[in-house]
Amino acid sequence: MAGMDEDLWVRVGGGVVRVPGGQRWGPVDVENPPPGGPWKALESDGRLVGWAPQSAGIGAPRRAIEESQHLVADRRAHLVERLGHKLRSSVLALQESARQAAFGRPELLEQLYDQAQEVQRRASALEAVAVEPTEQARSVVLGAVLNLAAPHAQREVPPEAIVHGAERVLVEALTRTYEWMGGQGSGIRGTRVKEWWQLLFMAAPERSPLPVPELGAPLVGLLVDAHLDGWLDSPGDGRVVIYLPAVTRG
Repeated sequence: MAGMDEDLWVRVGGGVVRVPGGQRWGPVDVENPPPGGPWKALESDGRLVGWAPQSAGIGAPRRAIEESQHLVADRRAHLVERLGHKLRSSVLALQESARQAAFGRPELLEQLYDQAQEVQRRASALEAVAVEPTEQARSVVLGAVLNLAAPHAQREVPPEAIVHGAERVLVEALTRTYEWMGGQGSGIRGTRVKEWWQLLFMAAPERSPLPVPELGAPLVGLLVDAHLDGWLDSPGDGRVVIYLPAVTRG
């Protein structure tokens, strides 16, 4: 068996993560091993589950699966904790504004609606992370999803762009990405890359930073990696790239 201190690249969604270390590489492709090899592809039931040194034993695939499960669980727990903290802060601010408005500061009433909306946004994000989706994955036309998720983006997505995933999670993930990129004025370009549809999101010119940073890469990454079997790449230059499993129209 592979030693427990031996480096592995373990599959998380549509990419791999190095354990230990945390470096990321993707999207998954048996012909595209991560750097630092030579590595041996690890498979379980015909699915690529990671990469290991050439000397790795027969237990390496099982270890890769277990490490992947731990990584996802740790990411979810950390994000739930952070979003819970941000939600509590937002609720306290709303309560304080309501209290002051009730005791002689009626001008604060104008802020209450915006603060209530912020509470709703943070609660919705916490729900998206904490609740395990039950919808079955199926073939979904990306253009139809983007009509709901990014109605005012400048889109160049071919009509044949069909992906395999749970539609509600797709809408949630792409809506969050659209908002992260600044909403109206942002751009989206779809390109077929082997077994994936690549969605390139380009930020709107006047994009403002998210008031809650966790609603960007941490939330979108968890939805894409853990629930859509995809891969998020965020270069940090006003672009975000999402890879989603492609479906070939039969």
